[in-house]
Amino acid sequence: MDLDKLIELYPRVYHMAERGAWESIRTLGLMSTTAVLDHLNIEGGDRARFESEHRIQKMDVRAGHPSNIVLRDQKPMPEGRLLQALTNGTTPRQWYELINNKVFFWAEEVRLHRLLGARDYRKLEHDVLTLDSAAFIPAYAESIWLCRMNSGNTWPMPHRRDTEIFRRIPDYPVKRSGKPVKDVVELVVDYAVPNIADYVVEVRRMKGSDVLDVIG
Repeated sequence: MDLDKLIELYPRVYHMAERGAWESIRTLGLMSTTAVLDHLNIEGGDRARFESEHRIQKMDVRAGHPSNIVLRDQKPMPEGRLLQALTNGTTPRQWYELINNKVFFWAEEVRLHRLLGARDYRKLEHDVLTLDSAAFIPAYAESIWLCRMNSGNTWPMPHRRDTEIFRRIPDYPVKRSGKPVKDVVELVVDYAVPNIADYVVEVRRMKGSDVLDVIG
C-alpha cells in the first residue's frame, strides 16, 4: 500500500486508554505491555503472567507503588478461543507475546466506538487519543503494521489468524485503484511510541460514545 494513500484514507487514527492515563502517556510515551515491563524492570515468572498468559482482567504491574502502570484486560482472547483461531502452528503463548509487543490504533473511528460500546467497557470512562496520520505515519512507517481484523478479539467467531495478518505498509494488498483489498482495521506499531504527544491532536474523556470532556 502506498504511504500517501494510507494517510488519505485514514487521516486520523485512535487509541483507547484507561481513564487518567493521558498524563503518564504524555510523559512516558505510549508503551506496549513488553515496553512497560522493560520500563519497570519486571523479569522471570512475574513477567510471564503479564506478557505470556491471558489477562482476564486489568492488572497492576506494581500495585501500590508510585511507578505502577495498569495493563488492560484481554477478555476477548481466552486461550480456548485462540486454540480454535490460530493456524500454522502458532500457539496461544506466542500470540499473547506477539500482541503484547505492539501498540494498537484503530484506523476508523467507527471501530473505536464499537469498543467503547462493548459490554465490558460501556459503563467505564476512557481517555481517547486522536492522532494526525500525516505527521505520525511517516515518522513511524518502518515500525508500522497494518491488520485487516481485530487481532485481539475471538468473538463472536474465532476467525482464523496467524502472524501473516500483520503486513508492513508496502506489503498490504491493494486494488488497482490503490485502495486496500480489505479495509485496514488496526494500525499497529512495534514496541512503543515514545513521543506520542507530538502527534496527538485531541484527547477526549469518553464514556461509551459520550464525550465527557476534552482534556488535551
